[in-house]
Amino acid sequence: MNNIVIRIAFAVASLLGAGSALAAGAHMAMEEWPSDRGRSVASLQNGARLFANYCTGCHSATLVRWNLLQNIGLDEGQIKDFLIFGRQKVGDTIRIAAAPADQKAWFGKAPPDLSVITRARTSFDYLGTDYIYTLLRGYYRDNSSPTGWNNVAYPNIGMPHIFWESQGPREATIEQVHERKDEKTGRTHYVKAVTSYDPSGNATRKETDLGATGSESFSYTFKPLDQLQARQFDSDAADLVAFLAFITDPSRSKRIQIGVWVLIFLALFSVAAWRLNAVYWKDIK
Repeated sequence: MNNIVIRIAFAVASLLGAGSALAAGAHMAMEEWPSDRGRSVASLQNGARLFANYCTGCHSATLVRWNLLQNIGLDEGQIKDFLIFGRQKVGDTIRIAAAPADQKAWFGKAPPDLSVITRARTSFDYLGTDYIYTLLRGYYRDNSSPTGWNNVAYPNIGMPHIFWESQGPREATIEQVHERKDEKTGRTHYVKAVTSYDPSGNATRKETDLGATGSESFSYTFKPLDQLQARQFDSDAADLVAFLAFITDPSRSKRIQIGVWVLIFLALFSVAAWRLNAVYWKDIK
C-alpha cells in the first residue's frame, strides 16, 4: 500500500512540474531531439552511463529495475560493476539514499522521479523528449540566480547545471518581446528586451520600445567558447534523453516491430482474401 502511495505522489509531482515548465516556456519552441538515438544501442548504453553517474545522486526511478538495462545489451556484471553505486542489487528498483523530505529542505523542492519523465513532460505543445533535450542544453551562467545558473526552458530553475564541465563555458543572448502597460496613460505597448550573459554570468540588458503593434515572443542564442566540446555535450544530452525515453516506455521498439509485422500480415491476407473472393463468386456471376 505504501508503495502505491509513493508512486502516485511521484506521478503527481511530475505532472505539477510539467505544468510549471510549460508556463515558463510557453513562448518558445523546443528543440527537436534526434529520435534516431532511441534506436541506437550504443546511444542507450551511453545514456545509461550518464544517468547512473550524473542523475542518480538526486533522482530516483522507482518504477524501473536495474535489470531492465539487459534489454539494451548490458549483462548483470556490467550493470552491477559500472552503474550501481551502494548496496543495491541488479533486481532492485532504481532508488537513491536521500529522503524526499531532506531534498525538499536542501533544494526547496524534491527532485522528480524519472521513471516516466518523458511522458510526464509531454504536452499539447511539444514532446517530452524535446523538452528535456532543450532543458539539458538550455543552461547558462546567471549571477542573479541563487545557484548561479538559469535555463531558457525553465527560467529560475532550482536544479544547478550538473553537466557544466562537460558542456564548457559559453555566452548567452536572451531576446524577449513582452507587453507593458503605461501606468499614466493606461495604454499597452510592446518592449523588446535583449539580455546578454558572458561566460561568467555577468548580464547586460538593452530595451527597445516597439510601440503599440507587435506580439510576444522569446528566442535565444548560445555562443560556446569551444565548439567541439559543445557538440560532444549535445551528443551526450541526446543519448541521455534516449535512455530516459527508453525507461519511460521500454516496450516501444518491440511494439513497433510487432505492429510492422501485423501490417504486413494484414496486407498479404487482404490480397489472399480478395483473390479467394474473386474465385468464389466467379461461377455464380
